[in-house]
Amino acid sequence: MTEMYSSGPEPARILLVEDNPGDVRLTREAFEAARIESDLYVVSDGAEALEFLEQRGEYEDAPRPDLVLLDLNLPRASGEEVLTELKDDPELRTIPVIVLTSSRAEEDIVRSYELHANAYLTKPVDPDEFIETIRAFEEFWFTVVHLPSEVEES
Repeated sequence: MTEMYSSGPEPARILLVEDNPGDVRLTREAFEAARIESDLYVVSDGAEALEFLEQRGEYEDAPRPDLVLLDLNLPRASGEEVLTELKDDPELRTIPVIVLTSSRAEEDIVRSYELHANAYLTKPVDPDEFIETIRAFEEFWFTVVHLPSEVEES
């Protein structure tokens, strides 16, 4: 099921790919508390993420996200599989992907960057630290970084 949280005109569109309801709730709280206008779309597994990104099935009218927050440990298709497919698709590869996961394993970090993740964030265990991490991420990605516009086909 997709959830959307909107807080104003022309908000940043963020796809959160996360199967842990607690982490979804904390992420939602952090986004709601932030000053940055954003729509947060939530899918709970890798296969659903690919359907959303490729606008297939129930997601044929889904918006193109400006950024993807991607957990690595997902049902049906792993975060690694989602990242691989996303970055292999010429129409989608310019969407920045931030891996947001509980794994601190060096091999997961290295592999994510090899697959062209734009950043790797480890989820803090403490809820307040988790919210602060999301706020810092949002501040950086939506006030400092220039994100690409949707690529038009030529």
